[in-house]
Amino acid sequence: MTSNTPRRSKRVPLLILGVVVIGVAAFLIYFFAGNAPSEVDIDAAAAAVSSTGGEVPTSETTAAAAVDGVEGTWTIDSTVGEFSVTEDTAATFAGFRVNEVLDAIGETVAVGRTPNVAGTLEINGTTLDVVDIAVDLTTIVSDRSRREDAIQEALNTQSNPEATFVLTEPIDLGSDAETGSTVSADATGDLTINGITKSVTIPIEAKLVEGLIIVTGSTDVVFADYDVDTPSAPIVLSLEDQGVLEFQLWFSRA
Repeated sequence: MTSNTPRRSKRVPLLILGVVVIGVAAFLIYFFAGNAPSEVDIDAAAAAVSSTGGEVPTSETTAAAAVDGVEGTWTIDSTVGEFSVTEDTAATFAGFRVNEVLDAIGETVAVGRTPNVAGTLEINGTTLDVVDIAVDLTTIVSDRSRREDAIQEALNTQSNPEATFVLTEPIDLGSDAETGSTVSADATGDLTINGITKSVTIPIEAKLVEGLIIVTGSTDVVFADYDVDTPSAPIVLSLEDQGVLEFQLWFSRA
């Protein structure tokens, strides 16, 4: 009678190996494949904080808020919404998105954001003359926290903890700015990251909502232009040398 013991003894290690492989894959997915939030969307953010039952206000519902128009000085308001880096949020934030390819996982999007943004707008009539924004890069968090040390090192935040944007060309917002309509424009100014300043033009959208102004925008940034090294890790097969700088900023009257 032939014994099956040797055959069974070979199967057991194979089964164990299979379980280990599945476990490692699940671990990698859990720790590295973050659940990236959506890109900035001015209408979604406006709807989330609107007092009209979640709908984006119409020109009629914003009429009372627009009595004073948009002229004046406005400052960043961090009290609107609740910040999150793993879910869509209506709060003020600035950050980035980068495409990456991870071993055993595939293509993902790495996202880093911070709600710690300060700054002002100055509007004369319907002309935006002054924009001065500062972002605390040391407080950037990622949709996967294991990325955060690498992000801080890549951005060299120990030496240059702040990124700034200063408008260098005025923007004509037009009469729609006072009616609650979305205004699209190009913001040209000096962007400083890692102590290096470059002139950039960022497509933005702005809207008057319930007496507040929301401004969203995004633009491609080449990391090498700012001497930013792309973070590396054994699991990262490739990481683009450029990303998307994005922001969603709420302003209230100063």
